[in-house]
Amino acid sequence: MSARQATPSTDDITTIIAPLTDLEGPLLPMLHALQDQYGLIPDAAVPVLAETLNIGRAEVHGVISFYHDFRTNPVGRHVIKICRSEACQAVDGGALGQRVLDLLGLDWGGTTANGAVTVEPVYCLGMCACAPALMVDKTVHGRVDEAKIETILQEVGA
Repeated sequence: MSARQATPSTDDITTIIAPLTDLEGPLLPMLHALQDQYGLIPDAAVPVLAETLNIGRAEVHGVISFYHDFRTNPVGRHVIKICRSEACQAVDGGALGQRVLDLLGLDWGGTTANGAVTVEPVYCLGMCACAPALMVDKTVHGRVDEAKIETILQEVGA
């Protein structure tokens, strides 16, 4: 089974979440485990989670949609999150974000045609003193300028 398979069976989902059922507040760990496995939260997981945890499907969906890091659509192999907070905007972060979008030919939330990169806005990376900031996968970069952007985009195969 592929790590990016988006339509797993009920048995596949159950295998992933079963070891987490005894945790206190297991829904978030289950969602993280599913996203780690598939790169997103498969639609097929919602009824399985609801039944397993004896909660409504709407509650499961509400948690998925509330937390911005959970995905229900596929993303690129690399995700670039560009800070859009006031501190980053004050040092030309807005122009920098637009430059990335222009270089890649994307809108916010878009993925390059080769599937290499998805660009997402975020509203604080905790790097205000090193603004403007962005995150590539799980690595945060501060004091980002156009040269750094070009290097990063080359490194991720954009």
